[in-house]
Amino acid sequence: MTFSASQKNIVILGGSYGGVSTAHYLLKHVLQKHLPGRDLYRILLISASSEAMCRPACPRGMLSDDMFPQEKLFVSIPESFEKYPKGSFHFIHGIATELNLKTRTVSISPPTGTVREDYLRGIATELNPIKRSASISLSAGTLKIDYYVLVIATGASTPSPLHGLNRDADDLRTSWQKFRSALPTAKSIVIAGGGPAGIETAGELGEYLNGHGGWLRKTADPNVSITVVTAGPNILPFLRVAIAEKAEGYLAAVGVTIIKNARVKSVKPKAAGRTDDALTSKTTVILDDGRSLDADLYIPATGTIPNTQFIHKSLLTSDGRVENDPMTLHVRRAGALVYAVGDVASYSRPAIHLILKAIPILCQNIERDLILATEQGRQVMAGIEKYEYRVFEQDGRETQLVPVGKGGGVGAAMGWRVPSWVVRVVKGRDYWLWTTAGVWDGRRWKLARRNVGHWG
Repeated sequence: MTFSASQKNIVILGGSYGGVSTAHYLLKHVLQKHLPGRDLYRILLISASSEAMCRPACPRGMLSDDMFPQEKLFVSIPESFEKYPKGSFHFIHGIATELNLKTRTVSISPPTGTVREDYLRGIATELNPIKRSASISLSAGTLKIDYYVLVIATGASTPSPLHGLNRDADDLRTSWQKFRSALPTAKSIVIAGGGPAGIETAGELGEYLNGHGGWLRKTADPNVSITVVTAGPNILPFLRVAIAEKAEGYLAAVGVTIIKNARVKSVKPKAAGRTDDALTSKTTVILDDGRSLDADLYIPATGTIPNTQFIHKSLLTSDGRVENDPMTLHVRRAGALVYAVGDVASYSRPAIHLILKAIPILCQNIERDLILATEQGRQVMAGIEKYEYRVFEQDGRETQLVPVGKGGGVGAAMGWRVPSWVVRVVKGRDYWLWTTAGVWDGRRWKLARRNVGHWG
């Protein structure tokens, strides 16, 4: 396998909403257009998982494969990019282990499991200055990649392996299968976390195991005791109290109890619910007020952890996210042509609709920087009075939909309270699966969407 030594790598770290969307947009609207020297650029998309998946669907998907069509829930990343010109895109199945700002390189290690031969992986073995090519020896060792442009979109991991692609898709399937095998004998389940992940998981488990007692009518003598522990005075802190209280009623209808103003101080065993070995361990949950709860299954759902272990702390905020410009998405401290988008970045709160809103802005800013990085581009742009960066506009309006089982849920959109039936139709029926096909195959980015954002 050979590549031209003169090519410039646009390296995208992360194979979920941010990374896949960025790759599609650049291939459709930047590298296929008037960009000076466009044939010199190639996109390398690097992901710990070879498949993209609809992460919001995990609370229901983890219960049974019958909940969703699996071919829609999990989608091959390499196959989603086969339509683009040969050589313009390459997928690397691996994990970023080091970012070197001085050499502008990223070190990639193979994921656990078998490395597929149709994915680029290897080391340079020969440089031919006459043919201007480099030979790559495929192997399972660490791969060091030069980047001209770097987009960090590595997302965030969940405390429980049940709730997302913390590793490869096969690992998630294995965790789900192990959890499913333990459900028939479970009589008590404790969920730590009163945010959307915790509440949606409680609602799905309650409906699946206890049936439905009818909205606002508590299920009598539930088959399985399900308890949610939340540190706040109310569940769903992003939503107003009245909406959160409505959710409590829906949860009670499927046999879920809420414990408020209490934190999980410790669990025994320590790794309970967090590793595959202890995923289904019987657990003692100790709260900070001295109470203890015994659980056949314990599910931690307290936020997410940014996937930034390979990045120097000087580039990170106090909560571990990559600090980037809240308007242009540049990572200023990392040097030129480095950007961040999605849950890993500080520019916005984690939310899929805000990630998708940022993609056109990010990619148009990359396009601007690439044009002005060449003498030809600077000459072309010299006659244009105003060609500044696109600006991401924060949206702090109350927007969040939280299904509680298949029948309905609670939420708000752009500050307006949303009825339960709307939550069911828009999200609760399949947890956004009806929207993801266009994201993964790039159809969502068919248009350049230059009306998104504004020129600063």
